Amino acid sequence: MATRGKYLSVDYEVFGKVQGVFFRKHTQKKAKELGLVGWVKNTASGTVVGQVQGLPDKVSVMKNWLQKVGSPKSKIERCVFPKEETVEKMTHKSFKVVE
Repeated sequence: MATRGKYLSVDYEVFGKVQGVFFRKHTQKKAKELGLVGWVKNTASGTVVGQVQGLPDKVSVMKNWLQKVGSPKSKIERCVFPKEETVEKMTHKSFKVVE
């Protein structure tokens, strides 16, 4: 018995020293630990973008991680969440690093 809008889907962009510091690998690891699905990739402008989907409380933990923790060698300046919505089902099967 699923309730409407059971899951949260959030797009994100992380600014700072987030490329060349295994940020994507650590993002994938954290998302999998939390049981989240989605994707992460580097951009040509030096940021990291992606989408994360899952239970709202787990997505909240991930948002905090993206804003404040990141990979050990990263330096996060800021993280924005341009789109956040509730969804009835997750559209990804796993959490992938996109090349």
